[in-house]
Amino acid sequence: MRKLGVGVLGVGEMGKQHAANLRRLVPQAELLAIADVDGARASKVAAELEVPHSYPSLEAMLERKDIQAVLISTPDNFHASAIETAARAGKDILCEKPLGVTVESAQKALQAVAKAGVRLQVGFMRRYDPAYVAAFKRIEAGEIGEPVIFKSLGRDKDMPPIKAYEAGINGMVFYNNTIHDFDLARWLTQDEVAEVHTFGTVAIRPEVAKFGDIVAGTVNLRFRKGAIGNVESYVQSMYGYDVRSEIVGSKGSILIGTLRQNSATFLMPGHGSYQLEDHFLARFRDAYLAEVTDFVDMILSDRAPKVTGEDGLRATEIAAAAEKSYLSAAPCGVGLAD
Repeated sequence: MRKLGVGVLGVGEMGKQHAANLRRLVPQAELLAIADVDGARASKVAAELEVPHSYPSLEAMLERKDIQAVLISTPDNFHASAIETAARAGKDILCEKPLGVTVESAQKALQAVAKAGVRLQVGFMRRYDPAYVAAFKRIEAGEIGEPVIFKSLGRDKDMPPIKAYEAGINGMVFYNNTIHDFDLARWLTQDEVAEVHTFGTVAIRPEVAKFGDIVAGTVNLRFRKGAIGNVESYVQSMYGYDVRSEIVGSKGSILIGTLRQNSATFLMPGHGSYQLEDHFLARFRDAYLAEVTDFVDMILSDRAPKVTGEDGLRATEIAAAAEKSYLSAAPCGVGLAD
């Protein structure tokens, strides 16, 4: 069996899961090396997963000729530059979202990919989640008619420690969290977002404001073909990891991740009336595996990625418009629709 030589950059929580999937659950992948700016962590994870090589930098890992592809799972602010570096080295790339934390950095990354002639897949893993895939197929088949309203929410369970904000290495919530919903909005409606209007709050944790972030946000959407939508993000729900979406069409509606059909559902820490996963890696376990499996197969089969750099750029444009709308307290046009 032909195998794809892969290196993983960044082995924090998410990167370590990606590395474990590649090492243990994707037979067509050969995980050859791990790199992390924390060299000791790279060495430790490599030892745990029985990966033969570890490095303290991407550049050192890229010197290996037997690595054909790189999976990038660093903090947000380093995604675009890592893509440029890997592209210049001639490696195909799977990069976690976001593509960049500014539209300009995302565009530069895509230019580097195009110039090098390599392939880039962006890690919007919800497109691989069985429930979302099933919904997309039914929408594509016309079962709910024309999309009219898109709704989506994402609530993380645990309050981020203040040091996570102080580090300044991840984008604000629209890039780090809500960007998944922005991608879903485009994918499930098969339409582009033309305009956003954002509201955000730090009311329950005002110290977050000095880091340019928010605790909760709602983003109203207007699509180019006339549909409307709303996306909610909340970073400390306390009761569980809660992701739900709904697409209302001219003939019906599809709900993904809905709650049990109770007349009243109470969501309290430790006292919920139904069970939620605690963490995104648990909720989307199958999606993360399907994502990397498809990436490896895409390279070995010499086909185009299902989730492209262009998809990453469009979602980044929506996130940037949402941030601009929040700061200006006014609606804001998006990317191509300006």
